[in-house]
Amino acid sequence: MPLPDDFLPLIDIPEPLKAPLARIHERLVEALAQADNLADMTGRESPLEDWQGLCVSRREQLARVLAISEFVAETLVRYPEWLFHLDANGELDATPDAENLRGWLEERLESAEDEAAMQAAIRRFRRARMVGIVWRDLTRPEGIDMWATTAALSRLAETCLDVALGWLERFLEPRWGRPGLRRDGSEQRLVVLGMGKLGAGELNLSSDIDLIFAFPENGETEGGRKSLAHQEYFTKLGQRLIGALDAVTADGFAFRVDMRLRPLGDGGPLVGSFSSLAGYYQDQGREWERYAMLKARPVAGDLGAGAELLASLRPFVYRRYLDFGAIESLRELKAMINREVRRKGMEGNIKLGPGGIREVEFVVQAFQLIRGGRDTELQVTSLKTALERLPELGLLPIEVVEELTPDYAFLRDLEHALQALEDRQTQSLPDDHLDRERVALALDMEDWPALMARLDEVRARVRQHFDAVIADPEEEVAEASQESIGGIAMEQWRALWRGELEEEEVAELLEEADFDDPAAAARRLHGLYHSRQVQGMQRIGFERLEALMPMLLDAVVDSDMPDKSLERVLPLIEAVLRRTAYLALLRENPDALGHLMTLCSASPWIAEQLARYPILLDELLTPETLYTPADKTLLADELRQTLARLPEDDEEAQLEALRVFKHAQVLHVAASDIAGTRHLMKVSDYLTYIAEVILEAVLAMAWKHLTRKHGFPELADGGRADIEPAFLVVGYGKLGGIELGYGSDLDLVFIHDGATQGSTDGKRPLDNGVFFTRLGQRIIHLLTAVTPAGTLYEVDMRLRPSGNSGLLVSSLTAFADYQRRDAWTWEHQALVRARVVAGHPRLAEGFHTIRSEILGRKRETGVLRDEVVKMRHKMRDHLGGKSKEGEFDLKHDPGGMVDIEFLCQYAVLAMGEETPELLQWSDNMRILETLEATERLPAQECQRLRDAYLALRSAAHRAALTREPSRGSKDTFQHHRRVVIETWQRLLEPPTS
Repeated sequence: MPLPDDFLPLIDIPEPLKAPLARIHERLVEALAQADNLADMTGRESPLEDWQGLCVSRREQLARVLAISEFVAETLVRYPEWLFHLDANGELDATPDAENLRGWLEERLESAEDEAAMQAAIRRFRRARMVGIVWRDLTRPEGIDMWATTAALSRLAETCLDVALGWLERFLEPRWGRPGLRRDGSEQRLVVLGMGKLGAGELNLSSDIDLIFAFPENGETEGGRKSLAHQEYFTKLGQRLIGALDAVTADGFAFRVDMRLRPLGDGGPLVGSFSSLAGYYQDQGREWERYAMLKARPVAGDLGAGAELLASLRPFVYRRYLDFGAIESLRELKAMINREVRRKGMEGNIKLGPGGIREVEFVVQAFQLIRGGRDTELQVTSLKTALERLPELGLLPIEVVEELTPDYAFLRDLEHALQALEDRQTQSLPDDHLDRERVALALDMEDWPALMARLDEVRARVRQHFDAVIADPEEEVAEASQESIGGIAMEQWRALWRGELEEEEVAELLEEADFDDPAAAARRLHGLYHSRQVQGMQRIGFERLEALMPMLLDAVVDSDMPDKSLERVLPLIEAVLRRTAYLALLRENPDALGHLMTLCSASPWIAEQLARYPILLDELLTPETLYTPADKTLLADELRQTLARLPEDDEEAQLEALRVFKHAQVLHVAASDIAGTRHLMKVSDYLTYIAEVILEAVLAMAWKHLTRKHGFPELADGGRADIEPAFLVVGYGKLGGIELGYGSDLDLVFIHDGATQGSTDGKRPLDNGVFFTRLGQRIIHLLTAVTPAGTLYEVDMRLRPSGNSGLLVSSLTAFADYQRRDAWTWEHQALVRARVVAGHPRLAEGFHTIRSEILGRKRETGVLRDEVVKMRHKMRDHLGGKSKEGEFDLKHDPGGMVDIEFLCQYAVLAMGEETPELLQWSDNMRILETLEATERLPAQECQRLRDAYLALRSAAHRAALTREPSRGSKDTFQHHRRVVIETWQRLLEPPTS
């Protein structure tokens, strides 16, 4: 039966491609005629009728694909029946799923009796699937884009690898047996890690596949004619797996395999045990290997063991926090890329040339390498996923990502078009006129010049973003490196640091830089440079210090107080000499260095915090958050996200994250305080918010820990607790009064809602009382445990019922009974400042009811006054009267903050019955406002007390930041003290002087 002349309608394609398409048509006609003749002779089914029955839309797709891809044309001439097999499988319109792919290949390998047959089946399978992938990529049915194409290619490679490996294991088992079991009794198989684009799941049409082979444990094979050591067995198995895909046979090859990314490259063992790989990367791993391992992913063999291996290597790949130590290596890699780009002939390479595929990948992977340890969302192998997450983490503006994403897709589409021509690995633009026409058609461009114009635009944008990544800071501050403050060149600071100047030159330079005590500054610098720590540094660390110090000295001189800034910042430099990534961080971020000087010159407390916890230097990188502390909702959300990144059972990591979070957020508050962007009351609010969200998190951690072990306790109403703790954390003192300072302890009381005689319902039940006591102990442990990031808070539990002699945790009923019957007046005073800071809302309502009842009781005024005055005298005798001449203690001396607190507490206890509005608040400012609003005290007196309290608190607050005693001048605070003393005398008694 002849083939109709209109078999291939000449669709709208460039004129030069029509003749080649016609020749392909002729060859297909010949191939189909031969197939028809063969069918007549053998009785087999002929594909001719299927070809004649192609619908118009499918013929148009076919014409387009054949006009572009010689690979598809040659394949269909050779195997004309494949088109209809692919169509029947749905492969011309949609990507087959992994299960189908695997089933198809396993079915083909069932009849393979030797490796030659296996290799032939895999190559034919791969070629058929490639026809489908190229077809979909060039015709773009619904749901197919560049990312779908790369995912399909990756899935195909993984299927070929895994099915071939399984076939080889079964084929070789009679000869060598199976690997011995692991120590835990589980089976061992080869672990195949996909690297590069295969690991990313973003393979290109004709890509090599980069692999690393590993196996869990050493041992010997069992059950075969000959036993082999695991190292030998897995090496032989790996070699045969490579041959299964890479060997060139009559059917070509399936995938070229590249093993050079393994430890020691071509000179190293083909396969390594988990322990040998871990040892290698820990002791010898280089920065480029970290860069390569970003994309490592188990793709065949034992996927679970592969995930286990990668988890063990994660600390090598991702440093725990911001890894600015990797920047120098990345900068060297970037310089290498630039050198290659400048090489003659690279302009036509869309991967390695300027603004090419590799530069987009470098932009993304640089952020992954530097930030991935802290921003664990970046610990992904997919470039697409990582790129999408960069704006969410504030690392790249959304506008940049919105440019890079389509530009990268265009470059990869162009790469696929080039490779679809002949199924050949190339990223070079063609010189041949017909190939140029084919590529332009593949990308739906009008012609080759239009394609090149679009490519030039894309490359220019990509190159711009590539240039902006990890630019050399000395390039960014080029002017400053020539002429610094007061005309002092950066080279002079470098010479000063190295001790290359004469003593007179040093004195002259430091005087010119406005140091008040040049000799002391010179001694400090000389002492650091010649210290054992500096002289014993490794080369790379010393080089980072050498690069930083001139910039640091320049920043010191730019601060308001050079002497103090230098004195305060050098201990920080000493603290990070062994963690030189922080030296790199400051060197790489001149703005961060400026913020460091601002904070250190203003507050020795901040300088000490930074020296003690250098991880806080990371916070200097984002000034928009550094000087803008988050409100409670944002804090809770950020902490939730931080903890969600960590394994729930890794309490050590969670504790470390909590402490880093706390120190970072307190630094934000202090920075905004110093910058003058926050009122004192807001500063205390923010510090209190930080404590509250941490207490909520700690309570949740402790509750989960105990309920996992012991189950849920029985409640007072006979029910069972659930995932929400039947527990309250009540804050007293500064926490309760929303007046936390930078180093404040937490005064806490714990209350539960458990049944008196009940027990938990778990496999290891506990008596309710024991359960809640352990819960309280657990909370205290989490808050006070020492980690590398210090502790969270010091905790004071002495305000609980009966103090240190009482139970650590009380039931709500017992707490109420104690307050009603046994509590002293001073304990009711303390209750004025008490409020729930974490715990169950229903239980919190019960506490508020009891608090209002106790504080609102009718009291005999004279007795109350005597008790309050007696307690005040006792405190003053113990804590006050220690000031120098002309000074007074801001808190404890007459007219100080404690007098105002006692006045507020007395007013609530004395007037609460008649003025229930007073029972609502736990902080002094709002109690004073309520006294004014209800006219229980004169408005002018209340305003003066508020002014005095704010002035005293502000001075104490500043003293804490500057590490000075909490004292003030009697002259400065004379007016405020008089207001407080007069009110005290009027309401209570004349204070003793």
